[in-house]
Amino acid sequence: MKLALHGGQPAIDCPLPADSTIGDAEFDAVRRVFQNGSLSGFYGSWGKEFLGGVEVKQFERAWAERFCIPHVVSVNSATSGLYAAMGALGISPGDEVIVPPLTMSATVMAPLIYGGIPVFVDIEPETFCLDVAKVAAAITPRTRAIIAVNLFGHPARLHELASLARSSGIALVEDNAQGPLASESGSYAGTVGDIGVFSLNYHKHIHTGEGGMCVTRDPGLALRLQAIRNHAENIVAPAEIGDPVNMIGFNYRMTEMSAAVGIAQLDRIETEVSRRQRLAEGLSAGLAGLEGVTPPMVRTACRHVYYVWAARLDEVRLGVSREKFSQALSAEGFPHFVGYVKPLYMLPVFQKRVAIGRNGWPFTLSDRQYFKGLCPVAERMYESELLCFETCAFRIDDQLLADLIAAFRKVHANRHLL
Repeated sequence: MKLALHGGQPAIDCPLPADSTIGDAEFDAVRRVFQNGSLSGFYGSWGKEFLGGVEVKQFERAWAERFCIPHVVSVNSATSGLYAAMGALGISPGDEVIVPPLTMSATVMAPLIYGGIPVFVDIEPETFCLDVAKVAAAITPRTRAIIAVNLFGHPARLHELASLARSSGIALVEDNAQGPLASESGSYAGTVGDIGVFSLNYHKHIHTGEGGMCVTRDPGLALRLQAIRNHAENIVAPAEIGDPVNMIGFNYRMTEMSAAVGIAQLDRIETEVSRRQRLAEGLSAGLAGLEGVTPPMVRTACRHVYYVWAARLDEVRLGVSREKFSQALSAEGFPHFVGYVKPLYMLPVFQKRVAIGRNGWPFTLSDRQYFKGLCPVAERMYESELLCFETCAFRIDDQLLADLIAAFRKVHANRHLL
């Protein structure tokens, strides 16, 4: 069959239908909020309303119950949650925070907000998550925290990282933006570290448009997260706060409307996650055994929830470059992206060592250098191996799944013509 790139008929000749998780329950939730007449229940001064309104508090309780975690703090984005986590842990100028290079930029920006120095550590080629041995080698007397990302919905080696963090006297933060209901050895991703951060951005498994959740088992950290979320400077007097470090607050508050939508979405989280999981597993099964193509790997005792279906291409075994293979896939109507993000230490903020202000702070507090070659596995994934399908972007039935598999196999079978 002639490739569409060469004038043939595309395997998929119309755009895939966009996904949506918004339905009657969400409309009813929004009506409820408008009928109650309060779009936000927060006050920025100490008192019962400091912790938010009726919907926010209910959403936090429901999240705590669903994820078996005692303390939940809603925020207006996972980015805000990561910033608040750094503040709650007391990250201070010059402290080092270990981060992966392949993630959304907010993960590695978070330490900078408090003057922390991101230390990039390479990833495993199979799961794209932090390599524990390399993390251990990167810990120094200045290290204060590790941010592990459960990338694409697969958990990092969370229990190993938590053990390493405890033995080193440092904190573990989980960026679990992409992994709701992912698990490792029976523990939900996001609940193993000292603080876990979930995303409720509109293109996640469930969402509130924008929003996020911070979770912790430590009541002291929970209170500090709540304070930073809502103008912490106004409540440094209460004895419960203790150490006032980083108690300069922000406005990271979630609205009542977002929380109400979140409550409705949370009721269906297993359904939505399982649907995307079945799609990704069907894609992996349909593309199994193709030379030069490695579908996503799932570690033993882990649940992968597939925010993204991420395959690896071996250009040598394929006999064609990823670029040409990708072009042919696009022509066949198979939507995808390659490489994810350029390793984040290549961003100007690190290359020029300028972040806060004009004089290079906080890089003036460190001699860390950021250069190409720093994390070779991540660079290889970006430059030549990763090929990804967004399982949360499309509403795929069995016929469309078969069409996706056929499109991919068509390109693979004709790759010698590229």
